This record gives sequence, structure tokens and C-alpha cells, in this order.
Amino acid sequence: MVESLDNTQMACWRAFIESSQRLITQLEEDLRADSELSLPDYHVLVLLSEAPRQRLRMGELASRLVFSPSRLTYHVSTMERRGLVVRESCPEDRRGSQAVLTATGLLALREAAPHHLASVRRHLMDDLDEAEMACLTRVFTRLGDRLTAARTSD
Repeated sequence: MVESLDNTQMACWRAFIESSQRLITQLEEDLRADSELSLPDYHVLVLLSEAPRQRLRMGELASRLVFSPSRLTYHVSTMERRGLVVRESCPEDRRGSQAVLTATGLLALREAAPHHLASVRRHLMDDLDEAEMACLTRVFTRLGDRLTAARTSD
């Protein structure tokens, strides 16, 4: 027997999907208006900027982005052509490669970050009080933890 959602659960799910799609679309439009970066570009640059020596193995980057390896390879290749990252062989894994943040990529990130943060605040946080923000944080943390656990168990 297939379990179904009740009306309240279905309304919650629908509201989540619709608001998520609108939010992502708006954040993408704002980021592209203020810079030439897409949200995935921005995410890759943030992850690399926070990594030791500003480099990550491609497999680790793919798992953090929830990208398939082929999608990540394509995406990093396009970023490489724009001078935002370079791909190098990985000394720890002779068969693997790693993405490395370039000076151009770091500059693009530094220029885009204040605009992106303002957009996130404007579209997601400005209308929420502290209790609502704490609730959202708990929900998304639990959801992220659950999805990460499910992904690693497969």
C-alpha cells in the first residue's frame, strides 16, 4: 500500500516547493544582475574560498554541491574557461583532479558576496522575526542532515 500525505502535509509540501522555486529564481536573477555569476558558480567559489589552500578534490566538491560528477566536470570546465578556477591533478590521488580558486575567481566572489547577502536578506530574512528564523534554521538543518545521511547510506 502506498502511503499518502494528508491535506495539511500536502499544503506544507506545496508551499515549500513553490516558495523554494520562487526564492531560488529571485536569488539567481539578483546575482546575475549584480555579477556574471550563477548560483552554482557562487557556491563553488564560496566552497573553494573556505577550503584549505583554496582547493578541493572534485569528488568532495561534487558531494558538497550535490552535483553528479559529470555535471560538476562540465560546470568547472565552464568556470575554468572564464578564469574563475583551474583544474589540477590531485597529489593525493593520482587519478583524480582538484579545483583551485584563482585570483580572478576570488575577486569575482568578493564583488558578488555583498550583493548576494543583501538579496538573501531582502527575500528571505527581512520579514521574519527571531522565532521564525530559529524555526527555519532548525527545519533546514534537520532536513539537510537527513538528506546527507540518506545520500551517504546509498
